[in-house]
Amino acid sequence: MLLATVLALLSWLAIPVTAICIVDDWFFRPRRALRAAPGEEPRDPLVLRLLYGALPVLVLVSVYRMLTAERADFSFVLVCITAVSGVVWAVDAWLLRPRRAAAARRAGRDPATLAEPGTVDYARSFFPVAAVLLVLRSFLFEPYRIPSDSMMPTLLDGDFIVVNKFAYGLRLPVTYLKFHEIGEPSRGDVAVFRFPTDPSVNYIKRVVGLPGDLVEVRSDRLVINGEPVPFLDKGRYSDGCYLNMRVAEERLGDRAHQVMHCESPDGIAVSPRAECNRSIQQNYVCNEWSAPGIADAGDHTGERGIRVPAGSYLMIGDNRDNSYDGRYWGFVDEKLLVGKATRIWFNWDLQRSSGPDWGRIGQEIL
Repeated sequence: MLLATVLALLSWLAIPVTAICIVDDWFFRPRRALRAAPGEEPRDPLVLRLLYGALPVLVLVSVYRMLTAERADFSFVLVCITAVSGVVWAVDAWLLRPRRAAAARRAGRDPATLAEPGTVDYARSFFPVAAVLLVLRSFLFEPYRIPSDSMMPTLLDGDFIVVNKFAYGLRLPVTYLKFHEIGEPSRGDVAVFRFPTDPSVNYIKRVVGLPGDLVEVRSDRLVINGEPVPFLDKGRYSDGCYLNMRVAEERLGDRAHQVMHCESPDGIAVSPRAECNRSIQQNYVCNEWSAPGIADAGDHTGERGIRVPAGSYLMIGDNRDNSYDGRYWGFVDEKLLVGKATRIWFNWDLQRSSGPDWGRIGQEIL
């Protein structure tokens, strides 16, 4: 809590400190340099030296807070960095640099002896990097970290994945307005999308229902437009945190993937036990029982089947009994799509004591 308060204070201080440094750097520092004797190093006042020394730290703290905020829009952050650095660089190049050169010549000095303002040097360094990252992240590929267990066993909490941003069309950053059609989601894709009830948060699930489909869920098995989806039990799954779960191979479209489920009207039980190697130390236990007329947890059958409206998709997690998905909050409009998950490039769940799982690096997401 104390660290967060300090970081918040420093990030707010970045605004006035940056403004003071820019004004001094552009207008007053060059004058001090011209008043200095030839060969003499101009000296900034003590207060300004302190502000110039603090400026890089304050800027880095501000960027860090923007990028790590729970609802941060990284595209918006990159747009801001690109725009501000580009404007600073352009204004100096087209307006202020010629004025500094003219003032130096009037003072009988070589314009080349005047140092470039430090803020302009920062801007010139930040602009190309931010611009390249903005283009790559907005139109080509975006990194994403899996934040929950909802896609187990396909994806684990702590997987870092690559999202193909152009698979479902090119969109402008920040506004998300699609300007070029390329493709549409296919049944079975693992898709990243903005959460319908809170678009500032990204979710990841599997595309189960396409526009117009009637989807039913029966004992964790999918029935789409009256046709049961191929579903083959593969035994039990236990990893110390999930105990006695069922694993099955499901085939949506032309590719097979694994799902995890528990055939019980109560779903999975949560118990505080030490077997789990996560810091939270709780187990998800599959205790199965059934009775006539009692549906499995998460079932949607018969009149409760889900009809997918036009322009929308039904997204369901592979961890059928521990996934907050379209069965509960509805559909994903086409305009909320972010991209298609393709590969895992790293794995490290800080809640687990075992460290990174190097064997997951490079795996294709099926």
